[in-house]
Formats: sequence, structure tokens, C-alpha cells
Amino acid sequence: MLSSSDPAQSANEDMREAKRSIRARVLRVRDAMPADLRASASGAIVAALAARDDFASATTLLLTLPFGSEWDTRPLIEAALERGKRVALPRVNAGSRMLDLCAVTDVASDAANGFRGIPEPGMHCELLPVGAIDWVLVPGVAFDVEGRRIGYGGGYYDRLLALLSSNVRRVAGAFEVQVVDRVPAAEHDLAIEALVTESRSLTIPR
Repeated sequence: MLSSSDPAQSANEDMREAKRSIRARVLRVRDAMPADLRASASGAIVAALAARDDFASATTLLLTLPFGSEWDTRPLIEAALERGKRVALPRVNAGSRMLDLCAVTDVASDAANGFRGIPEPGMHCELLPVGAIDWVLVPGVAFDVEGRRIGYGGGYYDRLLALLSSNVRRVAGAFEVQVVDRVPAAEHDLAIEALVTESRSLTIPR
């Protein structure tokens, strides 16, 4: 059993504390963004993501609905559906502590507030296997230019990303204020492959 003075345990706790500090700081800044700036930046992120070649070639995408002060993903979902793509949204499975991937055809009728008030697809939506997904929009609170991310602390996307084939594109959208100098990460943490903000698009080597 590890003692409180164990170096590995101490390093892990230091990393968790660093992530908590960055998460809190970035959320304060993001929450303070004026509504008009949030709307214009969201539009720019959507346009850049929808113009990507990997988005155009994907057939089944795992996207997300916006929560709190996140950028508005709904126009991206609509764009994917209009192009005839299959769209899945995540739903928290509290029992397994995993994400169920649920196919949607209309956000207005297929989604409602769910786990902790987060918008989720309803129980009537078809469940898709992880292997059906070929493009993932990875949410997060903070990112760095090397593809590391800080989520909300539940670990749901970390567990999901570990199950994905190496061929699946992992792309994140974020406001520029969410990009930090460096995100602390362990060797086993999985990085994203592209980061799109309202002002730039970064491709991160695998």
C-alpha cells in the first residue's frame, strides 16, 4: 500500500491539483466571455470544423451538445445531419461510468437535460457501438498546442478515447481563451490530433 510520502502518489496528487487550478482559471475566463463574442467565436469554430477534409470524409461522427459557457456545437450537428452523416451524441451511463453513444436525427426532439443537467440524447435513441465511430469531437476545458487536454474531471472521455481505433480522428474545438501554455499530463494520457479555435487550426502529429 502506498504511503502518503510515496513519490508516485505525491506526483499524481500534484498533477491533479495543477489540473484543478487550470480548470478553475479557464472556466472563470470562459464564463466571463460576452455573449456577442461567444456567438461570433462559436460561428468561426463551426465553420472551420465543417470545412475540414476529415469532417467531410467521415461517415459516423460523435459530437456533443453545448453545456454552460461552451461554444455552440448545434450548428455543426445540423451541418453533419444535412450532409447525410450519421451523428451520435454521448449519454452518461452512471452504472458503468462510461458513455453510451446514441444516434440522433433531430436535436430538438432527440435530446433533453440529463446527467447533472448536461444535454443528452433520450433513451429512445439507437445505441451505436464504439467501432462505428470514425470522427470524434473531443470536449474539454483547457488544451495546449501539443494536443493535451483537461476535461471536467469525470474521466468519461479518457475512458472512451482509450477504446477507439487508431484510425478515428480526434478533434477538439475551443475558444482561444481555453488554450494554455501547457497542460500537465501523464504518459498514458491520450492527446487529440487537431485543435480548432476561432482564430487558428492546429494539426498535432500523432
